[in-house]
Amino acid sequence: MSLETATAFNDLKQRLGAIYDEAESANIAEWVIEAVTGYRRNAWLRQPEAALSPAQQAQLEAYTRSLVAQRPVQYVLGECYFLDMKLYVDERVLIPRPETEELADWIIKEWKGKPGAIALDIGTGSGCLALALKKHLDRATVYAADLSEDALAVAARNAATLGLSLEWLQSDILQSGNEDQWPDADIIVSNPPYITLPEQHGMATHVLDYEPHMALFVTDNDPLQFYKAIAAFASKKLRPGGSVFLELHMDHARATKEYYEAQGWHTVLRKDMQGRDRMLQARRED
Repeated sequence: MSLETATAFNDLKQRLGAIYDEAESANIAEWVIEAVTGYRRNAWLRQPEAALSPAQQAQLEAYTRSLVAQRPVQYVLGECYFLDMKLYVDERVLIPRPETEELADWIIKEWKGKPGAIALDIGTGSGCLALALKKHLDRATVYAADLSEDALAVAARNAATLGLSLEWLQSDILQSGNEDQWPDADIIVSNPPYITLPEQHGMATHVLDYEPHMALFVTDNDPLQFYKAIAAFASKKLRPGGSVFLELHMDHARATKEYYEAQGWHTVLRKDMQGRDRMLQARRED
């Protein structure tokens, strides 16, 4: 029995309504129907009676089983969008968030027109920040670093798909004394782990059960653990005139800013589009 596209959309949206609010359910359902049919919503809305093929119905059923188990749609489809890039993602890496796009946009605007910058992305994950800087900064050399070999494999896949060349570094920023293997840089950027283990009890199932804990949680219950390590690292490796850019936990943003200022950094704290303190720039006087 054939299934009309519009009916498939409405059925999926209804099933997702038990997990997500109405707007998010509709967005996810639209994204999935587009992935199954290859057509944008405005195309299949013009032909609501258009039917899915048996293969498309089978694919939709498989996606739906994963979605109702609260597996994030980005992992189900193996894709997400970051700025003007389509990236591959799976459970080996975090799903890029809108505030990370805002951080990338801030850096790009600050460094546009300054060719030849050296950038280092600490904890690159999917590679979203590193790839955005490589794509949009003129003649930049961009290093993508991560402790996880699996994460670097995902980032390398994205770089190959986009035709962008990055320098790869597998290393642990928390391990002091290994700075010689890291480059000096004009831009040091990171969206590091900042969630303490007690906080996991209030987290959504689709995050806690599927996204990599290495990229979410600090290891010593100090939410500033990685920010402190990056400050110490940057004090040795940031080139004159350079800046550190960090994505922050909104509950610890002020504490992070105060820590950097106590270490002699000049800081700018910036809000995201939701009005939350989520990004920090730190620099030293030349």
